[in-house]
Amino acid sequence: MGRHGAHWTLFIATRLVGVAVDSVLMGAAYVAAVALRFDFREPQWGWRATALSFVTVWAVQLFALIATGCYKLPWRRTGALEMPRYAGAFALSALALAALRWYMPELTLAHVRPPYSITLISTVLAFCAVLGVRIVWRFYSQARSNEKKLLRRREKIAGGEDVLEMLRGKTVLVTGAGGSIGSEIVRQTARSGAARVVMVERGENALYEIDREMRAAGSNAPCVPEMVDITDADRMKRVLERWKPQIVLHAAAYKHVPMVESNPLDGLRNNAVATRRLGEWSRDAGVERFVMISTDKAVNPISVMGMTKRLAEVLLLELNSPDAKGCVFSCVRFGNVLGSSGSVVPLFREQIARKGPLTVTHPDMKRYFMSVEEAVALVLEAAAMGSRGSQKGGCIYTLDMGEPVRIVDLAEDMIRQAGYKPYVDIPIVFTGIRPGEKLFEELNVSEKSVYRTGHARIFVCRDPGRAEGVDAEEVARFASGCPGDDEVRAFLKARVGAQ
Repeated sequence: MGRHGAHWTLFIATRLVGVAVDSVLMGAAYVAAVALRFDFREPQWGWRATALSFVTVWAVQLFALIATGCYKLPWRRTGALEMPRYAGAFALSALALAALRWYMPELTLAHVRPPYSITLISTVLAFCAVLGVRIVWRFYSQARSNEKKLLRRREKIAGGEDVLEMLRGKTVLVTGAGGSIGSEIVRQTARSGAARVVMVERGENALYEIDREMRAAGSNAPCVPEMVDITDADRMKRVLERWKPQIVLHAAAYKHVPMVESNPLDGLRNNAVATRRLGEWSRDAGVERFVMISTDKAVNPISVMGMTKRLAEVLLLELNSPDAKGCVFSCVRFGNVLGSSGSVVPLFREQIARKGPLTVTHPDMKRYFMSVEEAVALVLEAAAMGSRGSQKGGCIYTLDMGEPVRIVDLAEDMIRQAGYKPYVDIPIVFTGIRPGEKLFEELNVSEKSVYRTGHARIFVCRDPGRAEGVDAEEVARFASGCPGDDEVRAFLKARVGAQ
């Protein structure tokens, strides 16, 4: 049986279970109505006729629920907006039963139609029971539903004395502080003993939101908003000189593969050249530790975004030289952050809200996922490794992200969490792989590819990837001109692209 057939089978089975549960509830409501009407004594027409009359009530109420489309509504989506539909179904059934009583008034026909009083009481009780069970199920499902369950593994939050020791009493500068990763870095550093957190972000709204959040949280560490573009040399130098951070956590980047693929020169300038320049300015300002947030797309990159991030790694690590003035430069690679802005999870959420379809590029597309809390905690652990034993930083760290998740499985899980049935209530369509995309991202943590560290989920890359003929000044001169898109792609591929 194919995937679609299996989902239709499950859909039918759940609806049959729903009918069975409703039948029990309607039966209990009818028994309670008879008991209340006759003070818990046997009706004058006897229990047998009462049982037969319930068959009529059950059939009429069930038909009304089906006719009004109540069985098309998943229980997990039942709320105030759906209440009028259920009320209409039971009102319709009450009118039908009252009509039966009107046209068949004889007591001898009591086995096929209930009295008006029984109809009214049982209708109210059945409506409350049927709707109530659905609402209870909705709240239960919402309590169990958690976006982090989409990881299909247990989330592991790191953190320890090494991070606290690294941050204690330090001024930390975070670039891209308004983004999904940057804002979480701000939160975790502020509560882990930093003396001050300088939030660098060029987007006004994003900076406003994280600044407002940190003020409302009453953080022990002052959080300073600086609305600055990292490519603005004068402004960035002034910020570094003013606040004199000891640690820079660099999360600012263009990260969306299709956007950078369409705008390669901007990706090169922002992701690679600006990172190198920021590293130089930080070194000259007396920064002790500089950590760049990288990506699994920098491993054997074929996309422009991946190549610009790989080039940024190369250009940054070159600064680990004898004249680095005591600053240690390192990079941390990991995969997708669950629910980050512009990622597939918010996209699917929007598509589910519109009742689909959900768009997946390929049935076999897989990606690594982490929660933002988990990823940032591990980034801070990796950043702290420069002070651990023989780990002196100046390398590329790779995080163990578990097993990759198929995007189509993620789509199906999100549809179910929303209370719908995949391919039944909401379709999933395959749109084809976009330029620069891979079916599988590479984040190998086998012993052939990485060295172990003192942390079970953090590794050091043995072979970080190609870096042929990379000269920082040449890259800067090239980016300062106006090369065409194809020229930029060829320039990147010749130096760091996958072969």
